[in-house]
Amino acid sequence: MTEVLAWVAVALAIAWFVTLRKLNREYTRFRARGLFRRWKIRPVKLEDVDPAFLPDEFGPTRDVEVSLIGGAAPGGTSTHEAWILGALSKRSRRMFEFGTCTGRTSYLWARNSPAEARITTLTLAPQQHDRCRVERGDDPADAAWALVESCFADFLYRGTDVETKIEQLFGDSKDLDPTPYAEAFDLIFIDGAHTYSYVLSDSRKALEMLKPGGLLVWHDYRGPLFARGVFRALNELADTLPLRRIEGTTLVVYRKEPVFEAA
Repeated sequence: MTEVLAWVAVALAIAWFVTLRKLNREYTRFRARGLFRRWKIRPVKLEDVDPAFLPDEFGPTRDVEVSLIGGAAPGGTSTHEAWILGALSKRSRRMFEFGTCTGRTSYLWARNSPAEARITTLTLAPQQHDRCRVERGDDPADAAWALVESCFADFLYRGTDVETKIEQLFGDSKDLDPTPYAEAFDLIFIDGAHTYSYVLSDSRKALEMLKPGGLLVWHDYRGPLFARGVFRALNELADTLPLRRIEGTTLVVYRKEPVFEAA
């Protein structure tokens, strides 16, 4: 009996040692990726992002009234976030979306934007999943979720009266050439692959594609435990860009400085 207890004690000690080593490796990996950093991007009120959201004595005004589909959608924005995106589109003429998913945001923009507005949206087609390029340092969970959200071949806006406002592109966003779109868009939404390398790649291209005075919006800044690539990439971008997080949402925004001509 004593010998059995001794072997049990040895087995438990080995298991404990292996567990500690695994936890230490995970801690080191998380720390190297910046996942224990504080939330670097400060929260701001919605009206600080755009004065159209300034409430009056009744609350939000009719200036930000939109048509939208509420409720949850696969990989989509919340109803509150969808309302914000819809309201922003009301004064936008050209919009670009990284990550079509169900087409909900494209439809939202098309439904609420001016009649002459045009939306371009980019996603991987289901048969293009092999083009997704995961790089060293990307979180496998983020990479897997990107493919789940790229499973749609048809979209919510299909067959609607605003479909003609939408240009659907298929392909890997890392292959997108931003040159033809230089400073072309009033509003850009980044909600594609959430891996670190893709968020950085999409962000760099979006900054080239954004008009002076235009607004760039990222989705899913949720902290270090979900969409880790988004959290890590945006925290790094915040070192050089004045990023702001909209209170009560997972949206981060950047307003490109307008260019003023000399008098």
